[in-house]
Amino acid sequence: MSQTVAPDFLLKSRGVQRALDAFVIAASFNRAGTVAAFALGDETVRLVDMTDTATWRDVRAHAGAVLALAPDCGPSGFVTGGDDGQFCRIAADGTVSKIADFGMKWVERVASFPGEKGKGLLACAVGKLVHLFDGSGKKLKTFKHPSSVTGLAFDAKGKRVAASHYNGVTLWFVAAKTDSPRTLEWKGSHTALILHPDGDAVVTAMQESALHGWRLSDDQHMRMTGYPSKTDSLSFSRGGKWLASSGSDAIVLWPFHGGGPMGKAPMELAGGDGINCTQVACNPKEDLIAGGFSDGLVVLADIGSSRILPVAPPGHGAVSALAWSPDGRLLALGTETGLAAIVDFTKRPE
Repeated sequence: MSQTVAPDFLLKSRGVQRALDAFVIAASFNRAGTVAAFALGDETVRLVDMTDTATWRDVRAHAGAVLALAPDCGPSGFVTGGDDGQFCRIAADGTVSKIADFGMKWVERVASFPGEKGKGLLACAVGKLVHLFDGSGKKLKTFKHPSSVTGLAFDAKGKRVAASHYNGVTLWFVAAKTDSPRTLEWKGSHTALILHPDGDAVVTAMQESALHGWRLSDDQHMRMTGYPSKTDSLSFSRGGKWLASSGSDAIVLWPFHGGGPMGKAPMELAGGDGINCTQVACNPKEDLIAGGFSDGLVVLADIGSSRILPVAPPGHGAVSALAWSPDGRLLALGTETGLAAIVDFTKRPE
């Protein structure tokens, strides 16, 4: 942290914050970037319209904890999963509608692919099953896996959906008339999943404090080790040149260029003080990374220069959620103790 370039935290001068008194499970912006959402462990989702950040709408989304949050496939809303077994859609005005009800089974993962007027895709994971829907909420398919699904994501073109589970990852073609999935095997417990923007690599976080990847074009395995604790958060930089990860006392970046990551050492940013990095989020427009730490500290790191900008001070509990708006101007953050905030990086300090 010795390269810090600003003495003040930007949350004070450029942000709005609330103490929500519940674990912030996830944060997201809708695809239009006009509304931010914070999913909480107390059955609610808080919505913040960017034209009126002083007003935070309390939406009762589930009869139990909200377990998953993602932007809807359309421009304005969100989708959620809960421990009440429901897969729901939340409109920008806070209206909640049920897409599906799975009874007593938890909906632990949700994902979407953009598309107008019902042309997008939605997916949710319930135990061993991934359920696929069109943008209107019509059920299309169900994909079964050998064990509970721990990660869920569409590729950048919406042609495939990937699910991580024990001993590997399964890739499904969403439009295939006959399901013939591609299985990527590696023994062990895979706990998180991300796809490279160009679609040629899949990376998972593993229980034993390591990352494992597969290059799809030639079936090359990629093993990334050396973490002192488990990685919970993964994020590719714009264009996919770097993979940022939590799980160390710094933001760890693996090079996905120049033949990497195999045979290449990772770069570390904003570390050295022994405080664990818990969340990472790469800016969608610039080579910048937001990193959150177990003491509540949030920083912004410039990949090219390694400069660090303080965003939020420590003292608010471990950072549990980070999310950028689609234009890269706004950062939403949340902590385990219930602090939620939005920082505007285009706003001039007062």
